[in-house]
Amino acid sequence: MSAARTSLPASFARRADQLLEGTDAALEHCFPGDDGSRQPLHTCYVPADLVTPATAREWGEAALAAAAEAGGLTALAELAGVEEHLREEVVTRTGRKLREEPIEDLRLDLEDGYGERPDAEEDEAAVGAARTVAAMALARHRGDSPQPAFAGIRFKCLEAGTRERGLRSLDLFVTALVREGGLAEAGAAADGLPAGLVLTLPKVSTAEQVEVMTEACRALESALGLAHGRLRFEIQMETAPMILGLDGTCPIPAMLRVAEGRVTALHYGTYDYSASLGVAAEFQSMEHPVADHAKQVMQVAVAGTGVRLSDGSTNRLPVGDAAQRREAWALHARLVRRSLERALYQGWDLHAHQLPTRFLTNYAFYRRSFGASAHRLQVYRSRSVPGIEAADVADEPATARALARFVHRGLLCGAIGAGELASAAGLDHHELAALAHPRPAAATPTPGGI
Repeated sequence: MSAARTSLPASFARRADQLLEGTDAALEHCFPGDDGSRQPLHTCYVPADLVTPATAREWGEAALAAAAEAGGLTALAELAGVEEHLREEVVTRTGRKLREEPIEDLRLDLEDGYGERPDAEEDEAAVGAARTVAAMALARHRGDSPQPAFAGIRFKCLEAGTRERGLRSLDLFVTALVREGGLAEAGAAADGLPAGLVLTLPKVSTAEQVEVMTEACRALESALGLAHGRLRFEIQMETAPMILGLDGTCPIPAMLRVAEGRVTALHYGTYDYSASLGVAAEFQSMEHPVADHAKQVMQVAVAGTGVRLSDGSTNRLPVGDAAQRREAWALHARLVRRSLERALYQGWDLHAHQLPTRFLTNYAFYRRSFGASAHRLQVYRSRSVPGIEAADVADEPATARALARFVHRGLLCGAIGAGELASAAGLDHHELAALAHPRPAAATPTPGGI
């Protein structure tokens, strides 16, 4: 057999390497992909001075009581559109969730939910928030009570009118957490900061505001002896200039660059953003066209970067009479399902009564497609020719990764059990994580926490 003949000069591959050296470095640095760690299903916002270490337990109890008054979780599952063959398992898992971890991510709010208070009062609230977050982390470390896996503060934004106040609250909170929280002494965190600490920067409009936040994080790390990059934060998208900047471009990529890898997530702020575009209060909603446009821009801007997305909230709370509650629960379930279908795997909950439909809808979402997804993964891993021998779907590697990521999310949030995974797909958690995130690999074999 004669040798295969080529036409390009032997040196062309080296020339290609030279020309694409910058591209390779940029792709490696800017698009590391999702790391496979746990993303919370929701964030609950509560005024900072109203949160105690008992808040999560109290919300879980209130959620279960509201469900019982409505006829039980099974009745709510039917109202939420959970198919009959899924209800028993979904209800069982939701009940357990509301007892063991009713809040996944808790934000002690020093911004809109807290309001304008005298400086001395907010100082006290910021330090108190640090002590509360530390107490929750210690309780979770000991396994004493149901506590959120993630917790932190939302402080006031870096616009001129609130900048100094916001930075002071951030400083007081982080400083008190490190120096007074007692986590290092208890062996719960070597540097004094919970693993699931989250800082929320609201109402961001420009990359320069993100740059200031990044400098503040560096300064705090230096002053408190923390490792470089230890403080990270999420950005709340609530203003039109974050979607279309003054120069006619979307500033989100620039924000991520100046943040030096510190941005963990972008959160959509339903009502501030809608109001900024002139949407009348009656029509402000997570599913308004302006909301969909903004979230689609955010989605494209962070694709492949490892930065997560969160949808916003609905202010239609199930707290009225029986008819109003049923209507609000049905709406909440539909909006949660709509977000999940659009690859927005996190949202906001503003009241304990929203927790049942949050978890019922999420667990049904993952369990609904788990069997088929697991089978396709099993076939994909065992075939020699893509999709030929044993499947009626010829999955490409990218689709197999998407299937694995779907199942992995279901496993991390508690919708799917490890035993089910092994039985249906022949995979353990490590194998699934490697298939879902082959480049970064999953950071931990089990869900993280504060």
